Amino acid sequence: MPIDSARGWWRDAVVYEVYVRSFADGDGDGVGDLAGVRSRLPYLRDLGVDALWFTPWYDSPWVDGGYDVTDYRRINPDFGSIDEAEALIGEAAALGIRTIVDIVPNHVSSEHRWFQDALAAAPGSPERDRFWFRSGDHAPTRWPSSFSGTTWKRTPDQDDSPGEWYLHLFDPGQPDLNWNNVDVQSEFHDVLRFWFDRGVAGIRIDSAALLVKDPTLPEVDDASPHPFLDRDENHDIYRSWRAVADEYGDRALVGEVWLADLDRFAKYLRPDEMHMAFNFDFMTRPWDAMALRESIVETLEVHATVGAPPTWVLSNHDVTRPVTRYGREDSAFSFDTKEFDTPTDIARGTTRARAAALLTAALPGVLYVYQGDELGLPEVEDLPNSVRTDPMFLRSEGRDPGREGCRVPLPWTAVGHSFGFSPADASAPSWLPQPAGWGTWSVESESADATSMLALYRAMLTCRRALPDFRDQPLEWLPSPDAVLAFGRGGIACAVNMSDTPVRLPPDADVILSSSPLSDGILPPDTTAWYRSAIRAL
Repeated sequence: MPIDSARGWWRDAVVYEVYVRSFADGDGDGVGDLAGVRSRLPYLRDLGVDALWFTPWYDSPWVDGGYDVTDYRRINPDFGSIDEAEALIGEAAALGIRTIVDIVPNHVSSEHRWFQDALAAAPGSPERDRFWFRSGDHAPTRWPSSFSGTTWKRTPDQDDSPGEWYLHLFDPGQPDLNWNNVDVQSEFHDVLRFWFDRGVAGIRIDSAALLVKDPTLPEVDDASPHPFLDRDENHDIYRSWRAVADEYGDRALVGEVWLADLDRFAKYLRPDEMHMAFNFDFMTRPWDAMALRESIVETLEVHATVGAPPTWVLSNHDVTRPVTRYGREDSAFSFDTKEFDTPTDIARGTTRARAAALLTAALPGVLYVYQGDELGLPEVEDLPNSVRTDPMFLRSEGRDPGREGCRVPLPWTAVGHSFGFSPADASAPSWLPQPAGWGTWSVESESADATSMLALYRAMLTCRRALPDFRDQPLEWLPSPDAVLAFGRGGIACAVNMSDTPVRLPPDADVILSSSPLSDGILPPDTTAWYRSAIRAL
């Protein structure tokens, strides 16, 4: 019998995102792999996470960081094998850590067998119907791409006839699938079962709101339904996915749903669709009390309407790391570029990132942590152009520096070859260069420092798990000065000082944890504290 979703493990889990290529290298070739992850499972257990979300680990030519999949049933040879994946899933489970895998249903790699069959087949063939092929002298639409440039590419001429155009909302190496095609629908049901059968506890769904397209291919028009974003037919797809997940009991579907309309967003979280979806609104807000409170209020309200747990995340493999983002004078998130030329105060950013971590961990719902944020890693902004392969960089001709600055391999040791990312006797360089001084943020260095970001995260996650109020109690806003967020959850209070001046906590405050040192009950600027107090106002 399916588990009661109201009591599902995912409702208050701490989920750690693993970008395999940059986590740990087990075989010394400079590329992270499953052997590396397996060797670091004790670290993840001690950190206090409940689940690991792996970005795509499948066979891929790696045009877009693995989100161009060639075969969903085969592990990328750089990472290992299916046998190693199964071993990792089992070893993690033995430590109490579940596994979530990433599925990319909007598109596949242009090297995928289906697309190669389509290129070899004639126009109008069943093979081409799995994708969006159209004939004509010009591209069928002017639809915008997330990666700059056009969204259509013409195939080579065939039998002296002009080639057809195919749709790719992202890179030409990622042709979009036609979700009206029964082969596509059936294939992904089989892929879900393939991984559920191997013990994964959840599926993260990439670009979840983009699957269905209007077959008439109209242009984007604000006065009409969007031709490819958030079409109503998507919900039938996710109802069918939910039915598959429910066959296995306590499995979870997690959606990457970028939508500004919260009512439309909530539809993906109805009881027969996804279990949760990423809360990007909170992540993209600036370091401002009013803005963050507004996001928290709206998030809690919209999730309450459908009974789904909210999610909280400060970053991921696609966005600038919090230390760098919060260290800018204007900490607002930019969707256009990462704006690497903006001056950054790393000390200020670190202080704010510590405070933001305690804030998110105190909120009701699911907490996501991107690898390296627990170390306080800054964005690497000076990568040479010669190593940048992100299509965001390439297709914008360098106007957007891309996302590789948050994907630089993790430092595990203070010194040594690749700062412990690869084995000590390895000679191959890491696939992206690590900056000088990267060992300052290493696990080794921070484990020896009781004031480090890693020490804060370990204490934070330990407390979060040990305090029933942070699992079970709703949020109650408390009276507080301007530019200060304060709320209670049962007998525990959380206060975040985003003002320029210190704030006094209640005189009976029994501080549990703080992001910066406190003195005489004074909460400094850019600091968060968890405390017990009978007095409910600051």
